[in-house]
Amino acid sequence: MPLHPPPLRHPGPGAHLGVKEAEAALVEHYPRLVRLAYLTLPPGLGRHRRVLAAHTAVQRALRGRARPAPGPGAEGVPGPRSGSGVADGTRTPAYAAVRLRAVRHALAYGRTPRWWPGRVPPPAALRPSLPVVRGLRLFPRAGGMDEFALDRALADVPAPVRAALGLRLLESLSQDAARALLSEAGVADPGAAVRAAARVAGSDHEQVRRMLGSGEFDPCTVQTRPGDLLRRRYRVRAGAAALALATVAGGFALTVAGPDSGEAPSPAGARRVTVPGGALDPAALLRTSPAQWADTSRVDFSAWPPRGGRTGDRELLERALGSWAAPGPGTAVTATPGTAVVAPAQPPQLLFAGDVDGEAVVLFHDGGVRVVRYAEPLSGAASPALDFARSDEADVTTAAALTVSRTAAAARYLLAPWVTEPATRDLLAPGTPARPLETDGDGITAAVPRPAEGGACGSWPAMQVRSSEKIVEKHAFLLTDLGELAPVHLTHTPAPGSGAPARQPREATSAEALTGWARTACSLRDLRRSGVRAVNNWRFAVQPLPGTRSSADWVCTRADTWRGPGRVLVQFAPPAGSPSAPAEVVADRRNTALCSRFGQHVVAGTHWRSPAGAWYVLAAGSRSVGRVEVAGAVRGAAAGTTLAVRAPQDAAFRVTAELHDGGTAPSVR
Repeated sequence: MPLHPPPLRHPGPGAHLGVKEAEAALVEHYPRLVRLAYLTLPPGLGRHRRVLAAHTAVQRALRGRARPAPGPGAEGVPGPRSGSGVADGTRTPAYAAVRLRAVRHALAYGRTPRWWPGRVPPPAALRPSLPVVRGLRLFPRAGGMDEFALDRALADVPAPVRAALGLRLLESLSQDAARALLSEAGVADPGAAVRAAARVAGSDHEQVRRMLGSGEFDPCTVQTRPGDLLRRRYRVRAGAAALALATVAGGFALTVAGPDSGEAPSPAGARRVTVPGGALDPAALLRTSPAQWADTSRVDFSAWPPRGGRTGDRELLERALGSWAAPGPGTAVTATPGTAVVAPAQPPQLLFAGDVDGEAVVLFHDGGVRVVRYAEPLSGAASPALDFARSDEADVTTAAALTVSRTAAAARYLLAPWVTEPATRDLLAPGTPARPLETDGDGITAAVPRPAEGGACGSWPAMQVRSSEKIVEKHAFLLTDLGELAPVHLTHTPAPGSGAPARQPREATSAEALTGWARTACSLRDLRRSGVRAVNNWRFAVQPLPGTRSSADWVCTRADTWRGPGRVLVQFAPPAGSPSAPAEVVADRRNTALCSRFGQHVVAGTHWRSPAGAWYVLAAGSRSVGRVEVAGAVRGAAAGTTLAVRAPQDAAFRVTAELHDGGTAPSVR
């Protein structure tokens, strides 16, 4: 009889593990544990603090005596040995215990302790301490657009959902094991977290697993950049003065706040200073070759050459850089949400310097994350203006233009060097051809009408441009003004076809796309000055209307912001006498992944009155919906993606949907 090695024995549910075993498991699997903690932590911390907090959560897992989770037979404890007799180190009680504690610490980050009085979060001094890094900002390596989209989608879901996604895809736990671990970690509804994680992952788990394993989510392999050098100088001086006044012996530690902090030096009494390293020296400004955009794989603001008649005006550039570093008392400073307004840590890139509509205007691009506009009047006593906007992960379309001049009625744009055939069109007149838009030798457009801020929504101006044939992505696309430096990219996702694969957003220049935007463009008013990067109209369902031969469109209008969170408007567009009759907004959801690649299941409902005067409750879901059900004051159910039920005009109802894979999707409200 062949001899087999004795099976590994694990402690019972109440047993404790030694520190040495836990330390060995932590050291052996430190990178994967830190990656799991990084995924679970709130993205709102900023990448620098999130990296440090992830390492803290894992290192704190050694404190106290660890108990394996969640008991015999669960995943994460020893299974049978392989034929070689070598056990998998990630399936030991020690690893399971350390993983549980790391997840628990990551979930608890930022949570108000039970003993803390009131609802106001405790001060930072009472939160878990982080490893100390002075003078540097840390951030993982940037991934591709897919990884960037996933990171933004994860910013819209709670921490237990992110933890469940990591346990399922990074740790390869079953649903039952993930639920058990989350329950042990203190999650109130672990089942809901696991189901929500499945919806985020969608049908292609392997692709999402690959993205989570990329450098975008690796806090152990990081890049560095200096912190805010100006603030460091100010704080050193303030600390030295306080030390002298208090006559306290000893040294002091200075924590540097960097670009992710969102703080700005106080403009009061500010004066121009010189940042170490020449960041405020006009001679050190980065200037891209005029031909680079046509021969680079990175087509964004970094490919813009400097343009304008004053790119050599050292005094103007000095004033612009000095105001950026320390705005004067009268300087009007604006910033899109989530944009840091601190001084540059390194010499920025010069995009434009010239005179436009009575102002001297300078545009900078700062390290791939911000664009900055400085404007001062050519005459008179008006104060300068300084505008900041995000620009990270910009591309051919979202780096296609920047505002150089704006009034209440119109704006002028500096177009990217790859933009050709600029034109304007009214989104509320889809059948009217686009009109050519004149530009000067620097690429500055003539005045483009702006959408009205208030009153009747009688028109919605947009720019239609085309990318040059010198780059592969030769196509036309739409841009519109929402009150910020960079105009917003508009796209369209057609209705699902019978048996057709899921469709990706495409440019909103087709007749179908323009017809859809004519019904929904006025809803863009609610998105002004909220840091929107792009807006997509997804025609997720077409519903036959009872008692008629016509149908209505269900549209999910999703606005993606530069900082990550998205906003969703679900709109119902029945037949109308005018092609620009506004659709009815039936749901509005903020900070959500719905209607994105990572939130593909949507269902909504509304009341509708037929031409004959009968009232109905209508409901519709996206392509993965197999059954729609209405409950409340009115009840009904139907197979497929749509449902119509006779109901009183104001009947209260709620809609749920069953997916083809057996899951469920609640309605959007």
